[in-house]
Amino acid sequence: MFSKLFILALAASPLVAAHGKIAVITGDAGGNTTALGIQGAVIPGAGTNKETEVDTTVFQSKAAASDGLGKTKAGPNTLADMTAVTAMSGSTLPQVSSGGSISGTVHIVTSDGAGPYTAIVDPTGTGAFSTGTQLTVTQQVPGTKGNIAAPKQRRFVTRMLVNMGIVKRATNINEDYPFAATIPAGTSCSGTVGGQSNVCLVKIVNPSNAGPFGGVIAVQMAGTGAAAAPAAAARDVKPVGAKFRA
Repeated sequence: MFSKLFILALAASPLVAAHGKIAVITGDAGGNTTALGIQGAVIPGAGTNKETEVDTTVFQSKAAASDGLGKTKAGPNTLADMTAVTAMSGSTLPQVSSGGSISGTVHIVTSDGAGPYTAIVDPTGTGAFSTGTQLTVTQQVPGTKGNIAAPKQRRFVTRMLVNMGIVKRATNINEDYPFAATIPAGTSCSGTVGGQSNVCLVKIVNPSNAGPFGGVIAVQMAGTGAAAAPAAAARDVKPVGAKFRA
């Protein structure tokens, strides 16, 4: 009896830690992006930690309004990583109208990567979220203090494995949930990130004691987006056959 239960438990609860990641965000006026650190080849479904959680962001401070871009298993997120983000998502960041909104998908990998999520905009585009403005969340990810219950049939097995010291904290959830928030009218973005100017950063984070988890995205206010000017220009050089992408 025990052996059967043990096999069932291992199949139902393959994960040991926990995360939730910002899979995609769009603006009400167009454009889209993923969070810093997201890797397109990472397995999105059930699997071992080394397969599913390597690109999920964890923040150092449990206070949502705190500075920094967080880190993944690959190391600290940096603004330079935005080049990889635009390579996957395209060069048009989420475009937000005045008083408009962002919306998208939060992927809950395991049970303490859940909601509720807080969103904070940093108009400087530097990660200074301690002086940013909190957004109004209009569509929330379910959860309590960053946790969500596993499917009912897995709860007893999971508790038993935790008590035995075989697994820790969380069980595999592998579900997508919609998320949306409004950005205050009159927001002005002044950052330069990944070859884009007039950029704001938005931190989307849950309150999990095991994290907190979430991600940082870049957005622009509609009508202000533009590629950053090059550091230096050669006045006498005429580009031949140059191609530009909008």
